Amino acid sequence: MTVREGWSGRFFEDFEVGDVYEHGLGRTITQADNIWFTLLTQNTARVHFDANYAKQTEYGRPLVNSTFTLALVTGQSVNDVSYNVMANLSWNDVQLPNPLFEGDTVYSSSEVLAVRESRSRPQVGIVTVRTLGVNQDGTPIITFERTVMVYRRGFGPLPRPVGTLPQ
Repeated sequence: MTVREGWSGRFFEDFEVGDVYEHGLGRTITQADNIWFTLLTQNTARVHFDANYAKQTEYGRPLVNSTFTLALVTGQSVNDVSYNVMANLSWNDVQLPNPLFEGDTVYSSSEVLAVRESRSRPQVGIVTVRTLGVNQDGTPIITFERTVMVYRRGFGPLPRPVGTLPQ
């Protein structure tokens, strides 16, 4: 039997301006997702958890909490963008051009906008991406720019060594 190493993410040297990563996982939003996230974050906007109230709004149904949308689409990008992150530095220009509803499925992609060496930490580099989240129809539901410090190859914490799981 051959043991093969799994995906270990991109390191700073792997990013090039203009590259686009189509993130592999989509996610269908459930009512429980929306209500739990809303309650956990103490967001008291009734449009997220009171169906009767939401029915009276322009949308006629509950909206998905926008910070859940930001967290989900950021999470979808981790395998491609920040799997080997030292730190997130910023989220900028967050825009929510269209609503997201319970039952919608979210897909995302990221484009590399900038890559530079860190001036203060030689073990990392700085990467900026623009991430786009869309619903199942391809309608944009969120865009943002995110800047992260990504480890250079050979400088990050060591993952579990290959072949250490019992066979």
